[in-house]
Amino acid sequence: MSEDKFTSDVVIGLEIHVELNTKTKLFCSCPREVVDGEEPNSRCCPVCLGLPGSKPVLNKKAVEYALKLCIALKCDISPKLIFSRKSYFYPDMAKNYQITQYEIPLGNGGELKLSSGKRVKLKRAHMEEDPAALVHIGDMQKSPSVLVDYNRSGNPLVEVVTDPDITSADEARDFMKQLITILEYLEIFDINKCIIKADANISVKESGYVRAEIKNITGFKEIERALNYEIERQKHDVKEGRKFIVETRGWDSEKGITFPMRAKESEEDYGYIIDPDLVVTEIGKDWIKDMEKEMPELADAKLKKFLDEHGIEETTANVLAKDKKLADIYEAVIKKVDHSLASKWIRRELPRVLHYNKKSLEESGIKAEHMIALLKLIQDGKITEKVGQRLIEKLCVMVFDVASYVKKEGLEVVADVEKIEKFCEEAIKEAPKAIEEYKAGKEKALNFVVGLVMKKSRGKARPGVVMEVLKKLLG
Repeated sequence: MSEDKFTSDVVIGLEIHVELNTKTKLFCSCPREVVDGEEPNSRCCPVCLGLPGSKPVLNKKAVEYALKLCIALKCDISPKLIFSRKSYFYPDMAKNYQITQYEIPLGNGGELKLSSGKRVKLKRAHMEEDPAALVHIGDMQKSPSVLVDYNRSGNPLVEVVTDPDITSADEARDFMKQLITILEYLEIFDINKCIIKADANISVKESGYVRAEIKNITGFKEIERALNYEIERQKHDVKEGRKFIVETRGWDSEKGITFPMRAKESEEDYGYIIDPDLVVTEIGKDWIKDMEKEMPELADAKLKKFLDEHGIEETTANVLAKDKKLADIYEAVIKKVDHSLASKWIRRELPRVLHYNKKSLEESGIKAEHMIALLKLIQDGKITEKVGQRLIEKLCVMVFDVASYVKKEGLEVVADVEKIEKFCEEAIKEAPKAIEEYKAGKEKALNFVVGLVMKKSRGKARPGVVMEVLKKLLG
């Protein structure tokens, strides 16, 4: 897109690098995943380092993962997989070139829909190897030396490149969120174990759209922070009359600023050549069809199903559809439990206790069978929702057989009317002020008395029944 076609005040294009969750690296058998306590430069081999005589061998699983992402993003898939050498002299690539794709990417075009409904067009999605990690001593700009750790070198990446369709930092953050949702549904990326980082090309109307590239931004909040800072910096520099150049800048997350690194390179500067060590891989129609058969139902399709078939309220349906783990447990639970009850608890109560205990769903050990057992007791009127809340809080700390625990602890609903009347009479005596306000016409004052009864019954009395008994006793 040429500059004269831009109409928005801010123009942003993203290049997002996604690490694929494979067992081994892209071109060798070294393990991809970080090992606790590993030494620097201990998870690499002659292929990772590009030593003389070493030969790269393509990881088939990485290609399959990349194909799934291209399908999900509606890219046109190339019939041939061809790798190139991107030449540059920098310590993060020991062989002085990076194996990537340039002339023919695996995926051309495509799009990704934001939560607003806006569709961001994509240029391409291509495979490449990750460079090494550079370790600075203290401040990046003032570090007296730089250490290099090649453990990460050679990890499989897919780079997703957008058109300059994004017009705000908020849209850029949403793009990242929507992309991660797709990655998690495809099960080709683990947010706890894989790296996702973005380079952002950004320009403002006032400068004539002279762009700056910000390198290696990680995380939703960081991309928003970095872009918001850079927008304000560029607008301020226009007012100050400073000359703009196309440049590459770094992001200092501690200081919350971008800083100049170098003049921006052009693609010609990298001297791309087809990699002679890697044969052309045919991407046949049958292979693509096999990958399409393995594709899961993605978030957009789930959202439509939850709204149209299940009749769930829209906000709840959105929350469930955007979180694959919640969507999976919800779909397992509704085989035994009413849709509305299941959606309410899995959208609200389950995330509540996970957040309070700072645990993921996997860490908590709560599975579909625990939620089914709990919600069936509520649905069948055997326990109150108040008791259910206490049980799910306990489940998040330690899983147990819900039905057996309820029976053992005597947590079933109190159905004995005489018992409820006794609790109500005690509560009336203990809350004379609330009773006086209720009799004066303040209906809500009775809720306080209901709370006292619920406390006396350990949450086992039904609030509706308690309210009826209280009104009866109070005439």
